[in-house]
Amino acid sequence: MDSEYVWHLVVGSQPGPPSWVAPATAAVALLAVLLRPVWKFSRNVVTIAHEGGHGLAAVLTRRRLAGIRLHSDTSGLTISSGPPTGPGMILTAAAGYTAPPLLGLGGAALLAGQHIAQLLWIGIVLLAAVLIMVRNAFGLLSVVVTGAAFVLISWYGGGELQAVFAYLGVWFLLFAGVRPVVELQTKRRRGEAPESDADQLARLTGVAGVLWVTLFLVIALSCLLAGGSWLMSA
Repeated sequence: MDSEYVWHLVVGSQPGPPSWVAPATAAVALLAVLLRPVWKFSRNVVTIAHEGGHGLAAVLTRRRLAGIRLHSDTSGLTISSGPPTGPGMILTAAAGYTAPPLLGLGGAALLAGQHIAQLLWIGIVLLAAVLIMVRNAFGLLSVVVTGAAFVLISWYGGGELQAVFAYLGVWFLLFAGVRPVVELQTKRRRGEAPESDADQLARLTGVAGVLWVTLFLVIALSCLLAGGSWLMSA
């Protein structure tokens, strides 16, 4: 590919995918979220988005981002320094569970405008930003493998393959934005997550943790409904 052709791909729009792409990729993405054996692996992508959300919020609120760790059990940790209370800490804590569905919504908006190549390259840039801040071997492996898939599909994939990959990824983020919130409340009910984002937010704001979980769920479902309607009508 010459530079002029690549630039045209990045800034231009592409033809819409065949009509089967949106419903077929939705079904596959839903299975990847619902089937426990698959979810054990696919949830790593959600963890990357979740911790990346924490990291981006920390940077935007002028906290010092020290690093991100992604673990093989699909948990993660984002370390930042700064005031232990206040708007910056609140926004940083709130950004994790909201990041995957909001990324899915943004991706759905790009696909609705037939900007498939732009979505893929934005994904590469975001993954590269996360990669710079990862501080453990499994995290590096997870981000590199995910990023390599984006690069290979963007550079070597045909238009239809790129569309399938992009739609699958966006549907996955939209569906996967819901399940971790439900799992979070289940763990909280059992007393297994005393240091969860919701509980940290409760201590920071005085607003009950269950209300923060409810907010996360409302955002995730709203993104799924809006983004899903855009994808099906694209």
